[in-house]
Amino acid sequence: MSGAFELAGMRQLPKEEPAQKEKWYKGKPIVAAVVLMLILWGCLCCNLIMTKDPVYMDLANCNVPPCKEFLFGTDTMGRDIFSMIWYGGRISLVIGIAAAFISTAVAIIFGAVSGSAPKWMDGLMMRLTDILISIPGLLAVVLIQAVLGRADILGLSFVIGITSWTAIAKVVRTETRRLRGSDYVTASKCMGGSFFHVLFHHLAPNFISSIMFMVVMNIRSAMIAEATLSFMGIGLPVGVISWGSMLSLAEQALLTNAWWTIVIPGVFLIVTLLCMTSIGNYMRKNANRRHSNL
Repeated sequence: MSGAFELAGMRQLPKEEPAQKEKWYKGKPIVAAVVLMLILWGCLCCNLIMTKDPVYMDLANCNVPPCKEFLFGTDTMGRDIFSMIWYGGRISLVIGIAAAFISTAVAIIFGAVSGSAPKWMDGLMMRLTDILISIPGLLAVVLIQAVLGRADILGLSFVIGITSWTAIAKVVRTETRRLRGSDYVTASKCMGGSFFHVLFHHLAPNFISSIMFMVVMNIRSAMIAEATLSFMGIGLPVGVISWGSMLSLAEQALLTNAWWTIVIPGVFLIVTLLCMTSIGNYMRKNANRRHSNL
């Protein structure tokens, strides 16, 4: 009889296996961050690792392939490419960061004004943004740069910056319209808070995480634009060393079979851009995940 009947609740349920904790580095661009930090360190501390004067033209050693004395070889003017890589990387990064700063500042102010404005003004400003977005960015940069004439670091950063703010402005405008009715924004306005006070103390902290990946992508795009303009001959002059101006010697390098003068700067530029893209995509996924949890 004992085998025919069982008391309810006496059977032991199988123990659930504890859920494995997700490894902290899973899905994070660790390799990209490390490689980018090494490149940044090399560019910022180039005086510690340069083996030659990057601007010195050693005419007796033109188009020398990579060797013990010239680790990355020399270009058509006898300049040491290894030293030029680290020295010129600073210029490329400065242009990218400066252009991204300008575009972000313009986008935040324009987007916040549009999001806070009456409906008719908001619509007008967004139509202007749509028109500017429809113009290819590189074409606008080439046009403005051709009008301004000879390029320098600050001028090129300004031209790239004022032509790449539209996408961020749309995001800022959307976030501003979502947040402008919040209690703390209303209270700040009632207490006499100015537009910029409300923007930087109440609005910006809430949407800055949503645009950070776009800022990183703008740094990448600015570096691409600088390299493209220099390659086309309307960017930085050859005398100003950057990764883009080094690539502008491609025609002479191909004629002399000096492949290292374009391959090595191109590899450094591509690796840097890929690292920024990986980090930017990770930040975008985090921002989307955060919004989906709200």
